[in-house]
Amino acid sequence: MKLTILGCYSATPRALTNTTSQVLEIKNHMFLIDCGEGTQVHLRRHKIKFNRIKHVFISHLHGDHFFGLVGLISTFRLLTRETDLHVYGPKGIKEVVTLQMKLADSWTNYNLYFHELESTTSELIFEDDDVEVYTIPLKHRIYTNGFLFKEKEGERKLDVDAAEDHNINVAYYRKLKQGFDVENEEGDLIKNKEVTSPPIKSKSYAFCSDTAYNEAIIPIIKNADVLYHESTFLEKHEALADPTKHSTAKQAATIANKANVGTLILGHYSTRYGGLDDFKREAETIFKSVELSEDGKIFDFN
Repeated sequence: MKLTILGCYSATPRALTNTTSQVLEIKNHMFLIDCGEGTQVHLRRHKIKFNRIKHVFISHLHGDHFFGLVGLISTFRLLTRETDLHVYGPKGIKEVVTLQMKLADSWTNYNLYFHELESTTSELIFEDDDVEVYTIPLKHRIYTNGFLFKEKEGERKLDVDAAEDHNINVAYYRKLKQGFDVENEEGDLIKNKEVTSPPIKSKSYAFCSDTAYNEAIIPIIKNADVLYHESTFLEKHEALADPTKHSTAKQAATIANKANVGTLILGHYSTRYGGLDDFKREAETIFKSVELSEDGKIFDFN
């Protein structure tokens, strides 16, 4: 599981700070999460292959989270993309994107699918053999979702030497990896745990973009390996957090602590602050395993 932060600041892009966008690599998928202005430039800068991005998840329709999407879709067209692209986002995102395409007479030469979200409860929005993606309903000024990415549990690891010692036919190796007990050549039942070991622990990543402090998300993100939670303000500006429906670093840490996550990554900083160290120090008074997102930073959780 690898996370590349393309942008992690709030409001508007500046010379040295970019708005929200990140790429999550998990189980051979490359998911684009939010698409702030200039995202395609940052993808190029990090040498991320455009064709590997097949699914884009947009948290909400504030510009600093999706203004880069139309440009990215247009660039894909100019590059004669053929791979399907799926966009998951709030109801209205299809209208916003397709209106611009219609007025510019610039329809894509690849299949573009929109999956519009309206539910105020968590729902499964993507699933294949390896990964599940759930929404995390957030508390912001407009309809907003975070996203929980979960690896499915893999197969058990087969000890081939042990299987041979138990005289198990190779035809049953697949069943063993799937967790079944099998009979050996003599007809004796061999317990799975005698010839296999548990699979590598599956990982999970929770992305919580713009939101006020909201304990309702805790059951959804409980025990996630990594939590990205917005921390627009420091505690000294907490009075600004509630009316704007944002969080402080300490509030983000409180959510991480109550949800028992492995690591907390802070982001979506207000540009009113000159540095980021105070965010980390503040969060660490509540939760110890704290990381700061920064534009261009890569987190490798393998």
